[in-house]
Amino acid sequence: MKGFNFKGLMAPVFTPYSTQNGDVNIGAIEPYVQMLKANQVEGVLVNGTTGEGMLLNTSERMLVTEAWRKSCKDYEITMMVQIGGAPFPDVVQLAEHAERIGADAVLCLPELYFKPKTCEKLVAYLKEVAKHCPNTPFFYYHIPMFTDVKVHMPTFLSMAEKSIDNFCGIKYTSGDLEEGSACLKEGRTIFLGADTILCGAVASGFDSFIMTTLNICPEMAIKIIDNINRGAVEDARAEQRNLNERIASILEHGDWVTAMKKAFRERNPAIEIGQTRPPLQF
Repeated sequence: MKGFNFKGLMAPVFTPYSTQNGDVNIGAIEPYVQMLKANQVEGVLVNGTTGEGMLLNTSERMLVTEAWRKSCKDYEITMMVQIGGAPFPDVVQLAEHAERIGADAVLCLPELYFKPKTCEKLVAYLKEVAKHCPNTPFFYYHIPMFTDVKVHMPTFLSMAEKSIDNFCGIKYTSGDLEEGSACLKEGRTIFLGADTILCGAVASGFDSFIMTTLNICPEMAIKIIDNINRGAVEDARAEQRNLNERIASILEHGDWVTAMKKAFRERNPAIEIGQTRPPLQF
């Protein structure tokens, strides 16, 4: 397996659509990468929740992944791709595709209909997926508010590390900072996915982050992290309050993905990313 030692800021990128017909707009990806690079964001997560990966068909997901892979390679940005949230044969196809095109890492949701209720069942599912991309660092996507899969992450991590050869860690999108902090361990990569608890998470030892607001106001996350790391706790708390107020203001305009995509369009009008797809429009 190739190594994975990324630390820092990774944006879960929006999938760009044409404003004309709603088709995937590959032409927006290179300027999108340039914008992130200019704002000190050194990684992207493709086809995640923010990227509406579960609203794309398999062909579109592969097309988008290939375009991001090319631009990320050109600009030396790490690219992780989310392959779950689909029927098992499609997840396998996406895993094989990610390995074939040289993705830096894959992230995988649990089975979303026959939901695993135990750590053992979740590990068994992910092991079957991971064997189709054996040379690619493999991560689990923990986002229980969407998946309703609520197994204990510290226990799961210990089991997965023993059973899945290319397993490297998780994206932890939960407000339970106590459980998240218990996941931290030397040799693991635990990505924080919850923007509103960034300050506390950095103070607890998190050093890797996949947060939607990195697309819109990365400078706020950078300030919070820098302030905590230099011991300016009050400044970090103040900036976290500012970030949370910014998030609340954005969410006045709709659900998470739709409102965040609107905020991105307002900040980056030259990058054509279009609207969200149904059912997010409803």
